[in-house]
Amino acid sequence: MDLPDLINNFKKQGLNKRDLVALSGGHTIGFSQCFIFRNKIYNATNIDPAFAKDRRATCPRTGGNTNQAPFDSTPAHFDTTYFKNLVKLRGLLTSDQALFNGGSTDKLVKSYSLNPNAFWVNFGKSLIRMGNIKP
Repeated sequence: MDLPDLINNFKKQGLNKRDLVALSGGHTIGFSQCFIFRNKIYNATNIDPAFAKDRRATCPRTGGNTNQAPFDSTPAHFDTTYFKNLVKLRGLLTSDQALFNGGSTDKLVKSYSLNPNAFWVNFGKSLIRMGNIKP
């Protein structure tokens, strides 16, 4: 999903760009299965080549669909490594890297990569806003 689509999907829920970026920071924890990110590591041009090569070692072109890779290098810690990785073109998902790819959210990503407190404060606020969405 590209950035305009992400922004629009969040807007439909009454959320803004700050919410989008802050809540995406939840990807600082956990893993994704190969079939979700395979296309990115083999076809994307906005990816660090060393990162793509590393991910290809556990995610072959065919098969291995349930093999997993962490969203960032500290998958058990709630930190800002996710944002630091985006700045280095090491976002695992296409939708992650879309947040730092020359668009309107680059400044927020960069800010969170340098200022953990800003991320934690905004993540909390955005989580509350998301929790207030009516079904």
